Amino acid sequence: MTKLSVNINKIATLRNARGANNPNLVKVALDAERFGAQGITVHPRPDERHIKFQDVLDLAKVISTEFNIEGYPDQRYMDLVKLVRPAQATLVPDPPQAITSSSGWDTIAHQAFLKDVVSELQSYGVRVSIFINPEVKFFEPAKTTGTDRVELYTEPYASNYPINREKAVRPYVEVAAIAKELGLGLNAGHDLDLHNLKFLKQSIPFLDEVSIGHALICDALYYGLENTIQMYRRQLED
Repeated sequence: MTKLSVNINKIATLRNARGANNPNLVKVALDAERFGAQGITVHPRPDERHIKFQDVLDLAKVISTEFNIEGYPDQRYMDLVKLVRPAQATLVPDPPQAITSSSGWDTIAHQAFLKDVVSELQSYGVRVSIFINPEVKFFEPAKTTGTDRVELYTEPYASNYPINREKAVRPYVEVAAIAKELGLGLNAGHDLDLHNLKFLKQSIPFLDEVSIGHALICDALYYGLENTIQMYRRQLED
């Protein structure tokens, strides 16, 4: 079964626009779980432009599914994960000013750094996933870091899906097979939506988890959050 983790960053963005607590981030997370989300994902950035560090602490007290904290592993991120001990830490190579994730790690160039970070996070009892491009050369080095999982950066798949979905998914199928052979768990995320998710799942049936935020929250404006989460869950059914 492929789990659906709902990224609630956009809920925090909406809340922060007015400076109060509407919508209530914790309530949305609990509702998302109640509606069928199998995990909650957040990506706290240093400028706190959406998820605030206090949000992470508040969410950690109440989330009963898997809590996934994404981020660049600077000292603040490492301290936060050590304090919260989420189910999963997803490492992304974004600089602080980035709007959103735009590439995976170069696991060759950053081998030593990632190895140290992965080891430290695992010492806290946290599962580690490394955000990675669908390029064969990065997978053996990813395994060497000691990471538990990799998360496939799916923006290129999503962009090319309307043009030729078989061609778009081909490199993902190739690297997914390598990840499975190496014993790495497999997540996926970025620009996945109701149009392209089912085909990705059918092409890589052993995906462990997808993390979806922007598209799901946009769809919820039209369909409602409960219905939208169920729609996404159905895309992941075998």
